[in-house]
Amino acid sequence: MDQKRNNPIWVMSSAFDKLSLRELVATVNQIGAQGIDLCVFRRDGTRQDNTATHVDYESFTLDAAKRMLEDFNAADLKLSLGAFENMIGGDLAERIKNQNHLLKLIRIAYLLGGNANNVKVGTFVGYNHELGAEEGGFQKNLDEYKRVFSPIIKYAEDLGVTILYENCPMEGWRPSSYTTTYNNLPAVLAARKLMYAMIPSEAHGEIYDPSHDIWQNTNPVDVIAQSDISRIHRIHVKTTRNLKTSARIDWGGMYPMQAVDKNLAAKAGVDIPAHDWDRHHYEAMLPGFGGSDNMDWRAFVELLNEKGFDGPYEIENEAKNSKDTGSLMATIQGYQATVRFLCPMLWNLDGSTGYAYHKAGSLSLPKISDVPLMTVDRL
Repeated sequence: MDQKRNNPIWVMSSAFDKLSLRELVATVNQIGAQGIDLCVFRRDGTRQDNTATHVDYESFTLDAAKRMLEDFNAADLKLSLGAFENMIGGDLAERIKNQNHLLKLIRIAYLLGGNANNVKVGTFVGYNHELGAEEGGFQKNLDEYKRVFSPIIKYAEDLGVTILYENCPMEGWRPSSYTTTYNNLPAVLAARKLMYAMIPSEAHGEIYDPSHDIWQNTNPVDVIAQSDISRIHRIHVKTTRNLKTSARIDWGGMYPMQAVDKNLAAKAGVDIPAHDWDRHHYEAMLPGFGGSDNMDWRAFVELLNEKGFDGPYEIENEAKNSKDTGSLMATIQGYQATVRFLCPMLWNLDGSTGYAYHKAGSLSLPKISDVPLMTVDRL
């Protein structure tokens, strides 16, 4: 049998927002995963969808880091953390709060060992629509990204921490009365390539989520083929079933449904969005749980193997038939099914246990000094 790469399978914690950290760790052990990407959203943030906060970010100390590393070692789990907000657009006061929160997470990652323990920090970049509406708006967003993120990335680099961007367009992040659904700069590969060219530092990369490209009619296998594999540190395991609805024919597969007068739409027999996220005719799924999706996972994983990707596959559960049911057990079942779906592609076959992950080393307890909180006005 061909040798596999022994990639770990992790759980993103956003689906378990009601669980304490201790309960979360026990649940991830029950699922059979090897790590957790801990969501650490601002408790006073404006975002309402798919958020969770599993670390006390306001009073995190070196002692707290030591206890967390010991607890995760006891559970045979690895970890990362992140919060996904608009960093370059939206309300100015909120964006500054988001930037300062990212700096808090970089410090926490440093206290947890940073790159030496593979503790990264996930984030969005967001989008500035005021700039975007101007001529040359996309370039102006790139320039704003460079202005905001250059000192943040330098701060992370100095602490031995890597920042990772997710490629979600955040298509429902603006009211459906707006014509566009592009709300996060690194949503397409071209943007990410331009971002790395603008800031060549190795202290930033990406969490690649194939589900976001599927509904944009882009094959994730082709994206990986044209990506710099050294920039990809995580794979989000979430997928998409593109729906064959009349609305998809009326509005097309490339463009979002638009909000128009309800009476006019009814008279014309045209579908309009039921809510801000109901615009692109797809269903979020977990692969292998409750039906087929529109992606060749074997080809995707095999190409990642060929290109040398050895990082975690993180299951992000936003599935309609799992996390969205509100049932804890259905949520857990979705994760468990996805682990079973992935393991023949990622793990070696063991004669007694079947496809099995071979445990990696423990998290180290870094011998470092604490650093004070940093804010963007002092970078």
